[in-house]
Amino acid sequence: MSETLKHRPVLPEAPVAVSVAGIAIIVTRCLSVLMLANELGYAEIVNFVHRSAQAWDSTFIFIASQLIFLFELRCAFTLMRGSNRGRWGYVGTQVIVLFYMLMASMGWIYPEIFSISGESNAQIIHHTLLQKLPDVVVLMLLFLPVSSRVFFHKR
Repeated sequence: MSETLKHRPVLPEAPVAVSVAGIAIIVTRCLSVLMLANELGYAEIVNFVHRSAQAWDSTFIFIASQLIFLFELRCAFTLMRGSNRGRWGYVGTQVIVLFYMLMASMGWIYPEIFSISGESNAQIIHHTLLQKLPDVVVLMLLFLPVSSRVFFHKR
C-alpha cells in the first residue's frame, strides 16, 4: 500500500449533509436513467433517440439534456471535495431545468420533449414542483446547515 494513502485521506472530510447531498445527486440521476431504460425498453429508447434526431431543435434539447446530466454528476463529485463552484453549478442546472420544464409544459417552448402534462397551468406547476422536491431537499442540505456553509467557504 502506498504511504500517501496510509497517512492522509484522499477526499477532504466533508460534513454529513454535503456527503449525503452529493451521493443523493449521483444516485438519483443514475437510478432515474436506469429506471427509464427499464421502463422504455431497447426499442422505445431507439425510437426516442430517432424521434429526437428528426429536427434541429429537438436534437439540441436532447443533447443539452445529456450534457446537463453529465454536468450534474460532475458538480456532485466536485462539491463533495469542497468546491463552491460545484455547489453553484448544481443550483444553475436546477434553475435551467425548472425553467425549461415549466415553459415546455405550458406550451410556450417547442419542442416539448421533457414536459409534464396537466389540465391547467396550476396543475402543471404543482406537478413540476413536486417532481423537483428531491432536488430542493438536496439544495437545502448544501446551503442551510452551518457545517455545509463553513465547508464551502473555507476553501
